[in-house]
Amino acid sequence: MYQKNPASHYVYVDMFVDAIAQDSVQLQLPAWRPGRYELGNFAKNIKKVDVFNEKNEVLSYHKLNKDLWEVDTKGQSSIKITYSYYAAELNAGACFADTTQIYMNPVHCCMYVVGRMNEEHRIELTIPENYKLVCSLKKEKNTLIAKNFDELVDSPFVASEKIKSDFYEINNIKFNIHFIGECKPDFKQIKEHFSAFTKKQIEFWKDFTTDEYHFIFQVLPFKFYHGVEHVKNTVIAIGPGYGINSGKTYNDVLGVSCHELFHSWNIKTIRPIEMLPYDYTKENYAKTGYVYEGFTTYYGDKLLLSSDVFTQQQYFETLQERLTKHFHNYGRYNLSVADSSWENWLDGYVPGAPYRKTSIYDEGSLIAFMLDVKILQATQNKKALRDVCVLLYERFGKMGIGYSEENIIELVNEVSGKDLSTFIKSYVYSPQDFETELKACFDYIGLEMLKENNHHDCEHKFGFKIMEAGVHSKVTLVAPYSPAWKSGLFAGDDILAVNNIILKDNFSHWLHYFNDKDEVTFTVNSADQLKTIVLQKDKKGNTYFFTPLLKVKEPVNERYNVNFMAWKAL
Repeated sequence: MYQKNPASHYVYVDMFVDAIAQDSVQLQLPAWRPGRYELGNFAKNIKKVDVFNEKNEVLSYHKLNKDLWEVDTKGQSSIKITYSYYAAELNAGACFADTTQIYMNPVHCCMYVVGRMNEEHRIELTIPENYKLVCSLKKEKNTLIAKNFDELVDSPFVASEKIKSDFYEINNIKFNIHFIGECKPDFKQIKEHFSAFTKKQIEFWKDFTTDEYHFIFQVLPFKFYHGVEHVKNTVIAIGPGYGINSGKTYNDVLGVSCHELFHSWNIKTIRPIEMLPYDYTKENYAKTGYVYEGFTTYYGDKLLLSSDVFTQQQYFETLQERLTKHFHNYGRYNLSVADSSWENWLDGYVPGAPYRKTSIYDEGSLIAFMLDVKILQATQNKKALRDVCVLLYERFGKMGIGYSEENIIELVNEVSGKDLSTFIKSYVYSPQDFETELKACFDYIGLEMLKENNHHDCEHKFGFKIMEAGVHSKVTLVAPYSPAWKSGLFAGDDILAVNNIILKDNFSHWLHYFNDKDEVTFTVNSADQLKTIVLQKDKKGNTYFFTPLLKVKEPVNERYNVNFMAWKAL
């Protein structure tokens, strides 16, 4: 791989295939990347594919589908394929190349020879001498060596002159930390906190999956949050760079890092049967997203509390965010978490049709919390969901066996000593509101969930959410049967004026100003048509989009002192 004009964002690839014994060779480019359960169609970024023999003569080929090429190799023992890849997307799972760095996820840009995935694969990089190369693969100077294609595409790499690096060790395992981008990382603080949650995770699973690990941070100048997991590394895109050492951005650094490290076990080593092995050519449908993403989301948060990296209040605030997303998502009445896992391949990472589905991340994490508490209850605080995870690792992950939906239910029942099949079928496989069961679980560990009024008037009183769009406000979600819903206001509408006062980035202020009125009039741009919409307050006093608030029950009781501490420890 090499660059010709770094500013163009194109990376050039010369692919060599030898030991050819067939009259034709098929070259497959992955259609998706593990960790992102949607088709990526990376072939759209490939320009000008050419194929040559050993004499540098052009060979003919044709495409069988969007990302599969077939080359006529009759009489040839080796060939060279050349193409360029447009690397202009900077996030945790894409490719980006410019004058400052080459950052590539091989799953985007590396073809494999059909039938030869298990052979050794090498990438030789032509990069400036002053560039530092970061990758978890074996290296020989600027050559990266993978034992097979799966390891190759699970190993993103970045080469740049400006990489800030440090490391820490737990149980003689080296954990490397790398930052690319404008930032001043406080390595002392970072290593202290990373060491704490890493140690707790290794205690959780009882060992580690590999002999080293790399945290690779792509730091952006604006607010951003994204992480992608791999067995021996993770790439995390985070921003803004000026805030990575404190406040919400630093909490995000901790949260996403703990989450992605947990994935080294859960989904990279322990996989559902539908993804073992990965089929890179099409969707890998599975209904167990609540396990591979939900459990990970839950423990990515909880283990920060257990390791004392997060205070109890910091953890509560994080869990409240999960609760808010659940209770504000009316899709919970339409599609189960299991079915949403399947449908994730269709629209899992875009807003999509309102009220259509739930989240394997947020609803999945709440299912994990409830299962955790249910197992504690059933075993007098002796066992927890952790024991289910460890059995998954020992019986499936270490053995290279994929687990089924039934295996999860069987392990939960085995660990709890109680039949929790009905609970799982109800909360995983049926559209469901979690409120009653969540309150019971919080009560068991001495907590209570309060329903506070949302401080946004538009959400609380009228039942719609907005995002600021310049001087106007764009409607993003409307609660069914709310005043906004009844008035004909819907997602995508731009609110231009309130009671004939043109908005200038002050919608919330004007709406609050007219709080004493029984009705309010909006001027709306709806699909490029001006409309006048009148919203009336709910005469029955109904409110919408409440804010969940967690607190320790007062006076502090034995449930908190005993059950909460047992839950936190396990």
